This record gives sequence, structure tokens and C-alpha cells, in this order.
Amino acid sequence: MVRKLFALSLGLIWASGISVDIVSAENQGEITVSAAISLKNAFEEVGKIYEAKGGSAKVLFNFGASGDLARQIEGGAPVDVFASAAQKDMDDLDNKGVILQGSRFNFAANRVVLIVPVGSKIAAASFEGLADREVKKIAMGNPKTVPAGRYAEEVLAYYKLPPSIKEKLVFAENVRQVLDYVARGEVDAGIVYATDASTRAKEVRIVASAPEESHKPVVYSIAVLKDAKNEVAAKAFVALVLSPEGQRILEKYGFRKP
Repeated sequence: MVRKLFALSLGLIWASGISVDIVSAENQGEITVSAAISLKNAFEEVGKIYEAKGGSAKVLFNFGASGDLARQIEGGAPVDVFASAAQKDMDDLDNKGVILQGSRFNFAANRVVLIVPVGSKIAAASFEGLADREVKKIAMGNPKTVPAGRYAEEVLAYYKLPPSIKEKLVFAENVRQVLDYVARGEVDAGIVYATDASTRAKEVRIVASAPEESHKPVVYSIAVLKDAKNEVAAKAFVALVLSPEGQRILEKYGFRKP
């Protein structure tokens, strides 16, 4: 059913007359894309393709935790496109009338995984193992602003780990910071997205994947902002992300279809 809705979304955006192959001269200039930091590698590649198309605007990226980005937009930050790693942050903006009607689409999905430093000798080979005495520090995103942190919180609750687990938690500003902590061996384990773990495969290893039923689906959404300075160019960027070409790039970096 979700795949059918995704296909329908693609059909709707193409029907709206947006083209990623022929971009009119009025699209020239700049667009600002605020996106979840887990999209960084994939979106930077999408951005290069977008700019290479004749007449396309230059893309300025602002990557960070989805919650922080949403608050920036609420505060009046000049943003044309927002891509969130959680429906909640997009819903908040949508409910406040900040999103351009009809421009919101789900475009990718991810998995939540447990990682450890590649040379770790600690036997934290499962989420249940995080309760072991030898595990001293566990990094995760701050649930208040980081979607990956909220998913991690749900996973820990699913496994009914003891209250003492809270004393081990080290909160990070975004999921890439969690990755850095683990890669440098500053913590014993971390909870991140599978796509992030794959970017540092020589420094971290995945030891467990969270069951789908242990947390809300990790579905990314993208939308044009109502106050976008360059609405046509912003819509063209969204169209490229949703296009077969954009989807191939996302798949290359480990993202799944929603």
C-alpha cells in the first residue's frame, strides 16, 4: 500500500508540470534546502546533478537535526525546501501553515541500527546487551530535536531495558555526531541509521538492526515552503529527488523506498 502511495505521489508531481530536464530561465538564482543530516551524502550528489541541468538554480544546503531545522524555519529562516527524517517535524510545520499545499511527499525510508567501534571487544552484539555492566556509554541523538534519537528511545523502551540504562546515555546534537563518537571510541555503542553507518564502514560496524515493530517507521518527507523565494526552482528540486534518477542516488546510499 505504501509503495502504491509513493507511485501515486510521483504521478502527481509530474502532473503538476514540474520538469527536471527543462528548467526555465526564471529558475536561475539560488534555493536553500534544509535537510536532515543523514541525507547529506545523497543530497549533495542530487544537488550537483540539479545544478548541472541547464538554467537550474544554485543549491545551498543546510544540514542538521530535523527538529532544529524545523525550529529555524518557524523562526523565519529563509528556506525553500525542507527534507525531514521524521513525519513529526514536517507535521508541525504543516499544521502551522508553513508548507506549500500539495508540495509534500514521502521519498525515502531508513533502518535503525546499533553500532560499535570496529575494533571493539565489548560483546554488545544486541540491543539487550546494552544493559551489560561492561557497556559504560551509549550515544544517541537528543530525542527533543533529533528524529534518530526519538527512534532510539522507542527501541530501548521496546526491549524493556532497566532504568539504569539512562545513566549510560550520551546525547548528541545529530546522528552524525553519534557516528563520530563511536568511530573515535569515545562511547561503547551508538544508535544510528543504517545509511550513516555505511559511510564509516572502516571505523564502525553494525551489530544489530532494530525490528520494524520496535519503533515508528523511519520515513523521510520533503516539501516546498510557502514563503519560498524561488518556488518554481524549489519544486524542480523536489521533482528531481522523486524522479527515477534521484531515487537511484538515494538507493546508492542505502535508502529504501517508503
